[in-house]
Amino acid sequence: MKFSIVTIFPEMVEAYLGASILKRAIQKGLITVSVHNLRDFATDKHKTVDDYPYGGGVGMVMKPEPFFRITEGLWPVREERKILVPSPKGPLFDQEKALALSQDKTELVFLCGRYEAIDERVTEHLADEEISIGDYVLTGGELPALVIIDAVSRLIPGVLGDSRSSEEDSFSCGLLDYPHYTRPEDFRGIRVPDVLLSGNHREIAAWRKKRSLQLTMERRPALAERYASSPEDREIIERIKEEQQ
Repeated sequence: MKFSIVTIFPEMVEAYLGASILKRAIQKGLITVSVHNLRDFATDKHKTVDDYPYGGGVGMVMKPEPFFRITEGLWPVREERKILVPSPKGPLFDQEKALALSQDKTELVFLCGRYEAIDERVTEHLADEEISIGDYVLTGGELPALVIIDAVSRLIPGVLGDSRSSEEDSFSCGLLDYPHYTRPEDFRGIRVPDVLLSGNHREIAAWRKKRSLQLTMERRPALAERYASSPEDREIIERIKEEQQ
């Protein structure tokens, strides 16, 4: 799968891409991530990518020309790429969206903003989607782009050592993940739950399902209510509610 990041700080994203799971995925050829410096496509000798906002106001606005020049120069065929602009104005990114993007056959191109904003003509006439990773403000679009690339890449076959890892992650089945434990069995008097040491895989699976539902009910109740699709799940939820009362 192909990703591209357009930024004025290439070194920021290259550092993250050069380690851990994404680095191995790139080395294996499972994904490619190209990083492009927007300043290389500026139209003046000073490599200017921002200017004062029309109408006044604080901050600077990123100019449209460099974004159009790089997009038209590197990705001229619209059908072969999807232009994404990380922005708090976009729909909220979630696991369902990550799965959809992981199945997209086009190259995902992230246009990363800085300063006060990107000129609206970029998002209106160039971008295919704006996308948000949360209701808060960041300094630029680089971190959201990396978050999305990381989440999407985990769903590509072969990126993770064990495909079950992504299947059991939080949100993959609509719930928060169950608690995990490793050695030692007893740490400062805090023991691993006995059921995980029992070797009874059916009981372990039931415990994990219940704890996953319980955590989701406590911390993300709306998710739990949406998830309860089977009579068995609804029965577990009702049992948890009774225990809580």
